[in-house]
Amino acid sequence: MHRCDVYSFGVILWELATLKMPWTGMNPMQVVGAVGFQSRRLDIPTEMDPLVARIIRGCWQTDPNLRPSFAQLVATLQPLQRLTIPSLQQNSD
Repeated sequence: MHRCDVYSFGVILWELATLKMPWTGMNPMQVVGAVGFQSRRLDIPTEMDPLVARIIRGCWQTDPNLRPSFAQLVATLQPLQRLTIPSLQQNSD
């Protein structure tokens, strides 16, 4: 996987956490300009879980080499799985 995929994963995680559509009111070329040339990012609500916000910010690092790998993301997200899907935790015991 490429580091641009990690950026996209951050957007998907943002969508799941906020239940909003990203970049509303902008066409695809405007989004490319805002993200690629102006280094703009979506707003992260202050009420978002701090760990989720930190993961998203990491995925959106301007320097792709500073973005986490998917292996790192899996390790970071695993503790959150218990919070979102308690039945998996019970079934695996």
